Amino acid sequence: MEGAGSVSLDSSHLGQYDVTWAARAEAPRGRTSPEELIAAAHSTCFSMALSHALAGAGSPPQQVDTSAEVDFVAGTGITEIRLKVRAKVEGMGADEFAAAAQDAKENCPVSQALTGTTITLDAALVD
Repeated sequence: MEGAGSVSLDSSHLGQYDVTWAARAEAPRGRTSPEELIAAAHSTCFSMALSHALAGAGSPPQQVDTSAEVDFVAGTGITEIRLKVRAKVEGMGADEFAAAAQDAKENCPVSQALTGTTITLDAALVD
């Protein structure tokens, strides 16, 4: 509970980050947690999958803004991940966008790796 460590992003050489229990269960105070790293990976993977699918369908997005919130309960683990995406896609209706976003949520590699966790999606177009 009082221990600390670090994680490094070796393949990209983007840096080393402090990791502590407090960052996971209390206040981050400049440190990260496995859940924050999962949220970053998930939101990035989802955005890439969605952007690729939209472009492949002839509607490349002008903007995609995705966030992920990961819930952690001590003694239980990760209980839920909430993806939220707002995107600007000219010429696409809300229903078509929602279907593309749902497909990206179900099929991005990180979502597939996390299938044992409840993943929800809030997807909407913006002007």
